Amino acid sequence: MSEVRENEKTVDDSLVLDIQDLTVHYELEDETVEAVNHISLQLKKKRILGLVGETGAGKTSTALAILNLLPNPPGVIKSGSIRVCGNDMLKLSQKELESIRGSSISMIFQDPMTSLNPVYSVGEQIAESIELHEDCTKAEAWEKAEEMLQLVGIPKERIHEYPHQFSGGMKQRVVIAIALACNPKLLLADEPTTALDVTIQAQVLDMMCDLKTKFDMAMIFITHDLGIVAQICDEVAVMYAGRIIEQGTLREVFNHTKHPYTEGLFNSLPDIENREAELQPIQGMMPDPTKLPEGCAFAPRCPYAKPECINTPQKERSFSETHKVLCSAYDDPTFRIRREEC
Repeated sequence: MSEVRENEKTVDDSLVLDIQDLTVHYELEDETVEAVNHISLQLKKKRILGLVGETGAGKTSTALAILNLLPNPPGVIKSGSIRVCGNDMLKLSQKELESIRGSSISMIFQDPMTSLNPVYSVGEQIAESIELHEDCTKAEAWEKAEEMLQLVGIPKERIHEYPHQFSGGMKQRVVIAIALACNPKLLLADEPTTALDVTIQAQVLDMMCDLKTKFDMAMIFITHDLGIVAQICDEVAVMYAGRIIEQGTLREVFNHTKHPYTEGLFNSLPDIENREAELQPIQGMMPDPTKLPEGCAFAPRCPYAKPECINTPQKERSFSETHKVLCSAYDDPTFRIRREEC
């Protein structure tokens, strides 16, 4: 893995998102899915956090919890607090939440095909968001909708067209325009480029980075693509079985990897300098979220695991003010040596 240079641009230190000890369960008739387990995150203005992990790791559930949009039932926030721009998202009334969603905080969902209403023009859908959250006339909302379309690279003349008249990449741009229409302080992007081809994906990523600076906003970018994380993110949080097992700045996580799972993710990537080298996939599967072990959920797949790892609760270890790892193996003084030997 090549050296990653950290963004040297001075950023505002104001805190936009503060999550403490968040736990989310889906309580079904016969079982309970432990989707998110005791995670804590903080994000400051003008920073992009890459939330990385396998399918089922708890990334989308975390985003929905931040919006207080978990389907209930069966989704239940068992513990923790979530503050967005100082607002306690778990204590606000439904009316207050509706006021904040789309204004202070917005979300771009994974599939643009299902995020747009097919019976309304794209202009009507953008203008609707503006009318709901800003004190303006219908004409003013429509005028701003035109500006938002142009901002995401779509000619304003297409404002009266319907979603079926746009390509997948253009639909995603419309979704981004809706999300940014009211200048949110926090943007949640749930794998927004998954359905796009590589060329359009690069254009959308560049545009989102530009808009982050233009709107002074913080962003959580949910993805499983480490290449995208290296390209646009300032910070990284790696999720596994509902826990954040490693988090830190981009430089810390990429260049000074600590958790065996994060190490496995990097080892499973193709080596462009040695095309004949075999891939090294992580053996095994993520555990059943209805039957998580008391100890380390990654232990059955970990090349460094000891028998006690399966039953011993994980301990968080700090390697710097920002770099934290959830791995009790670091209590063993020989662990570093064994990692180097492997």
